[in-house]
Amino acid sequence: MVAYRTVMVGTDGSESSFAAVEGAARLAAVCEAELVIACAYVPMRGPELSRATDQLGAEAFQVVGSAPAEDTLRIARDRARAQGAAHVRSVAVEDEPVTALVRTARECSADLLVVGNRGLRSLAGRILGSVPADVARKAGLDVLIVHTT
Repeated sequence: MVAYRTVMVGTDGSESSFAAVEGAARLAAVCEAELVIACAYVPMRGPELSRATDQLGAEAFQVVGSAPAEDTLRIARDRARAQGAAHVRSVAVEDEPVTALVRTARECSADLLVVGNRGLRSLAGRILGSVPADVARKAGLDVLIVHTT
């Protein structure tokens, strides 16, 4: 069996992604591995931000910039530690989710990349692609898709 030394997980601040963080944290704890939590963000400004905030409502946190990413990462770190992960670090990455996760996994020499399954079975995910499916196809390393929805 492969012993994972570095486990990386992505979060966007949703409850589904926090479930993936908790699953990755339990695995990292068992393997005594470092857990790297990544949050991708693409900041918006001006009228584009106002329109997005109006349309997204409670989901608007995903488009404001790195401050919400830092809040998301703080919550994710706390939840990971509560699951027994001892070695936890986090990173906010300005980029689209798939690109950010794949690049960051390579940069931190992750042995395993963990994502939640949200969007995997949706019609939009099938037509446009989903983060878990695209990460699994592009990562070039072991990927664990955690059932979170």
